[in-house]
Amino acid sequence: METIKGKNILLIGATGGIGSRTAKLLAQSGANLFITGRNEEKLKALGQELKLSDNQLYIGDLTSAEEVSRLKDSFFQTFPTIDVFINASGIGIIKSSDQLTEEEFLKTLTINLYAPFMLLKAFLPAMKEAKKGLIIHIPGVLGKVPMMGAAAYSASKYGLVGMTQSIREEVKRTDIRFTNIFMGGVDSPFWDNIDLRVQRDKMVTTEEAAKAIWFLCQQPEHGVISEMVLQPFNHQAI
Repeated sequence: METIKGKNILLIGATGGIGSRTAKLLAQSGANLFITGRNEEKLKALGQELKLSDNQLYIGDLTSAEEVSRLKDSFFQTFPTIDVFINASGIGIIKSSDQLTEEEFLKTLTINLYAPFMLLKAFLPAMKEAKKGLIIHIPGVLGKVPMMGAAAYSASKYGLVGMTQSIREEVKRTDIRFTNIFMGGVDSPFWDNIDLRVQRDKMVTTEEAAKAIWFLCQQPEHGVISEMVLQPFNHQAI
């Protein structure tokens, strides 16, 4: 396994339940961490806890091409190269298709699919130049097995999987690796505003989810974990 110590890691969505726990594990392992989030208060508090400098934080809405461009500039002004890219950002709107609005559908696609596309266009060239790197996305189990009421969410996550698999073919002659981790039933703030009866006490914890991402960052140099599935054992969908 590779060490995380000294690696330049960009973590998108560090203020979420999974993202914040992942950031702490990576920092404890000696990574050179750069974190992003839309919540300024939460991001600055996390940065202080991890003893990160202000130039290792980026606050912004990454559905904007201008914001992604500014993030890219800020990152490479801080670190000369990027070793690991982790996208832990996303939105979940769970509604039946007759209740789902056009605005909600487009918002879901924009955050979960369009933003990752722009981020890859911004940071993949540096990995291509170095001919190495690791990209981790978190499609969730609904990016592999759909459920009722997840038309927008599953569409965005299936799209994310297809997009990354296609781009992976473009760089297969390099050592750039892609990993999708399909998580299902993580007890995170994702569920706070979703009107479903779920047993959160039986879900995977955010700590367990973060440890899975932390583990994936240490993949062996000459191998790749293309997919990982992590879900509660009592309601396996796959």
